[in-house]
Amino acid sequence: MDLILWRHAEAEEGSDDLARALTRRGQQQANRMAAWLRPRLPRDYVLLASEAKRSQQTAAFLSKGYGILPDFNPDRSAEEILKAISWPTPGKTIVLVGHQPWMGFMASRLMSGENQLWSIKKGAIWWLAHRQRHEIEQVRLKVMLTPSMLD
Repeated sequence: MDLILWRHAEAEEGSDDLARALTRRGQQQANRMAAWLRPRLPRDYVLLASEAKRSQQTAAFLSKGYGILPDFNPDRSAEEILKAISWPTPGKTIVLVGHQPWMGFMASRLMSGENQLWSIKKGAIWWLAHRQRHEIEQVRLKVMLTPSMLD
């Protein structure tokens, strides 16, 4: 399974967290990252976003065909999200557009087995690959890319 954690791009401030929209800069970040991702993804990838407007706007730059699940909202845990995507399902590629802190906890847990809050910048992707080799499960980091690296 390939799992791409894509943190939503830069968003406006606001008290209604789920209604916060992308800023102009955030739109540019999402557009550049989507353009980088598009030719590298398999045709049958699954794109999922939280109910937050900023996540859906970020996802829409990659494809209009994305699923919206409350399981990926900002208040969820890494464990809940791993369960929701049936980690690790062999042969699948899933792009999750979501939030800190669960993305940082998920990256930490999958890469190191530790439950630490790793920082994932707004608009960045962490592309993780799961495999089983010699009966040992492995997760490796294929790509970590921030929007500023695309400039």
